[in-house]
Amino acid sequence: MDINDRIKAQLAENPVILYMKGTPNFPQCGFSGRAVQILEQCGTDYAFVNIFEDPEIREGLKAYSNWPTFPQLYIKGELIGGSDIMLDMFQKGELQQHLATTGSANPEASS
Repeated sequence: MDINDRIKAQLAENPVILYMKGTPNFPQCGFSGRAVQILEQCGTDYAFVNIFEDPEIREGLKAYSNWPTFPQLYIKGELIGGSDIMLDMFQKGELQQHLATTGSANPEASS
């Protein structure tokens, strides 16, 4: 399976997936940490991929998404963006609405 097929499979299998540096319990950059905090504030279930553990995904995703930095959040296979975009969308309530379409968000989570 080539890298694009692996990425497509991950996106198809996970309604919400965060490609990040580190793990939710141990983010290895401030931007990844902020992305995790935002998703947790939304009360959403999400999958994650630690790009440090999979260099092929790390490089392949940059080309696949045409987005050179991490973290990268995908909802229903669509690239949302990094932590700055996530924060902006969260503050406007847009991220919560987007997450609600996946059935993985907690409607009681505060904004």
